[in-house]
Amino acid sequence: MILERFNVLRTAKVAPAKLLDEVLAVSAHGVPTQAVIAQLGSSSLLGKVMASGLDSLQVLPDSTEDDLRAVLESSGRQAVHAMEKHLPTLATIASIAPLLGLLGTVIGMIEIFGAQPSSGASGTNPAQLAHGISVALYNTAFGLMVAIPSLVFWRYFRQRVDTLQLVLEASADRLLRHLLSLRAR
Repeated sequence: MILERFNVLRTAKVAPAKLLDEVLAVSAHGVPTQAVIAQLGSSSLLGKVMASGLDSLQVLPDSTEDDLRAVLESSGRQAVHAMEKHLPTLATIASIAPLLGLLGTVIGMIEIFGAQPSSGASGTNPAQLAHGISVALYNTAFGLMVAIPSLVFWRYFRQRVDTLQLVLEASADRLLRHLLSLRAR
């Protein structure tokens, strides 16, 4: 899941650096053809957002600013949703893993103390008891070994999505102004 998110949230896949400038240049004298818009839509998430605006203006040349803004916002929400895929699962793993480790420890401790002879009997082996406790504590350690990286990467990806969302919003605003200028022609 972590490797998949690293791959999906690369800048080249979400918002390539020169894409907005290229789209503005290609559409400087009018809305590009449907083939160009389709190619743009398949290039990246930002490409999909921009393609939705261009497509909307091509289909309805009289689109109002509110109409174009609504199309871009809707497409932007879909792009953010795609970027956030698997993040709730990663957060859940980070939250539950230490609890599952603790549960394993508690169950192990119950079994260790339940296996000891009753108070009247002799034969308690301290080495065996210590070994049982150490095995039970491994559960907590393994839970933390899963939780800590999960939490770190969840926070990293959450910040990455927020940053990329700002890039998408700024690009969509700039494209909206450009689309409005095309519509006025």
